Amino acid sequence: MEKKKKSRIFHNTSIRYTIFIYFTVTALAASLLITFSLYQRLSSQVEQTVQEENQSLINQVARSVESYLRTVMKLSDSLYYGAVKNADLNSESINNEIMLLYDNNKDNVDNIALFSQEGKLLEAVPAARLKTNLNVTGESWFMNALVKTENQHFSNPHVQYVFDNNENLYRWVISLSRAVEVTQGTSTAQGVLLVDLSFSSIEHLFDGVTSGKGSYVYLISNDGEILYHPKIQLIDSGRMQENNLAAAEYKDGTHQERFLSKDRIITVKSIGYTGWKVVGVTPKSVVSLNTIKTRLFIVFIITLILFILALINSYISSRITNPIKELEKSVGILEAGDLETPVYMGGSYEIQNLGNSISNMARQIRLLMDDIVTEHEAKRKQEFDTLQSQINPHFLYNTLDIIVWMIENEQKTEAVKVVTALARFFRISLSKGKSIITVKDEIEHVRSYLMIQHMRFKNKFSYYIDVEEGCMNYACLKLMLQPLVENAIYHGMEFMDGDGEITLKVWREEDNLFFSVKDNGFGMRPEQVESLFSDSVHVTSSRGSGIGVKNVNERIKLYFGEKYGLSIDSEPDVGTEVLMHLPAIPYEEIEERGKA
Repeated sequence: MEKKKKSRIFHNTSIRYTIFIYFTVTALAASLLITFSLYQRLSSQVEQTVQEENQSLINQVARSVESYLRTVMKLSDSLYYGAVKNADLNSESINNEIMLLYDNNKDNVDNIALFSQEGKLLEAVPAARLKTNLNVTGESWFMNALVKTENQHFSNPHVQYVFDNNENLYRWVISLSRAVEVTQGTSTAQGVLLVDLSFSSIEHLFDGVTSGKGSYVYLISNDGEILYHPKIQLIDSGRMQENNLAAAEYKDGTHQERFLSKDRIITVKSIGYTGWKVVGVTPKSVVSLNTIKTRLFIVFIITLILFILALINSYISSRITNPIKELEKSVGILEAGDLETPVYMGGSYEIQNLGNSISNMARQIRLLMDDIVTEHEAKRKQEFDTLQSQINPHFLYNTLDIIVWMIENEQKTEAVKVVTALARFFRISLSKGKSIITVKDEIEHVRSYLMIQHMRFKNKFSYYIDVEEGCMNYACLKLMLQPLVENAIYHGMEFMDGDGEITLKVWREEDNLFFSVKDNGFGMRPEQVESLFSDSVHVTSSRGSGIGVKNVNERIKLYFGEKYGLSIDSEPDVGTEVLMHLPAIPYEEIEERGKA
């Protein structure tokens, strides 16, 4: 059932719609495949581009931090080699040199201090004093400096706790420490140089550094401890977690990780000398094309492609189907019966060939129809001619009875007239088998008939024949007037007592020839007039010739055309007039056509 339903749907679908649907579906499938392929490729390119941009950004931040640290290390070298190493602390003060260097770098430096190996404060800039009960020899920065004397050591960010300072009690710093050589008199000993760097300087290097929505950059030590994080307060409060320990294990470059059920891209760059690492974090959702805007853009692109494809498919289907539709219109007109209409032959070669074949077929159908019509007309003419040749024998018997009666009553002259009229009547009725004769012969024929009937009915009626000059040589049908006169006699004059009158007129108007048969008989009602045209062709009268009004009318139309024929004007108790309309055609022209 479902298959039949689908088959019926496709059967009722136009070829244009079918082509449009198939083209559109195929193009849509290809578009989706291309779009998916481009989407995958574009996603890969976007991810690669983001990774490259992140790597470039992290490298830039790392270089900025390295540059900052090198600047601080140069300051440390300047303090050591320019102020501390060549100075005798017993005889001279190095405070001015240290103060000068501090003033030049105070935006990045909070404190500069020099300690002896025993932890005694030798110099401090700006002026400060150690916190009470603080033994610096136990601090990590102090011990690291004396353990690895050749290195400079950076601590993790912390609140400054070494010096008492009523201002900025909770100032975050990063301590740089190194071992130095201190000269006091003739003795030389090791000491520790401490430079507290302002943590805000580090923060400034990271301010505004981001690679997109949800992305951020942070700084960790070589053991994974966070040195800087834009959301450090959330991390400290436990409201946020960071995968910093895992990041410490990553090598420099880009890495994929899944942390807290979210995919992220991690970019790592180590900072020389310190071992610190700059870590960039970018959510995978930022890199992918699965954002709402991107989806809307893809939907827009697909919609635009579909719209363009629909226009293209509509144009293509129109170019293909319009010639077929035009050809279909031509076939529809042919099917309606107009075989003369020109058949459309445009479009592609196949459609042109099909149109040509249909045109040839229509031409063959016209020829066959013409042959059938010709054959049918010939058959009808033969039937009419056969009917014309079948004069009712009652007319002949009655006429012969009149002749016998006249001879018996020694009316020889009248008998001769009747015999002569009967001979002329039969001579013209035969007419050598011709159906078309001259008006002159037809008038002579009906005159003979009227003469015989006038003598037969013993002067019950009178008749008059009036033919316009010049009409005698026109063509008309044989036995055309006699049936009409016969009807006037039998149906109009038979019961009259000598007052009957039949008038026959012939005249021409331009290219038209008219015959009028008029009587003053009983007349007819409209339904009787209508019945004359509906009687069967072969219905005969026991007294007449057997050729009815309908027969005459159809013969005229058959031989001369549909616009010619009979019309009857009749009124009861007044009379009847039958008007016959023929074309005015010279008989010679008919003969020439017959010869051709």
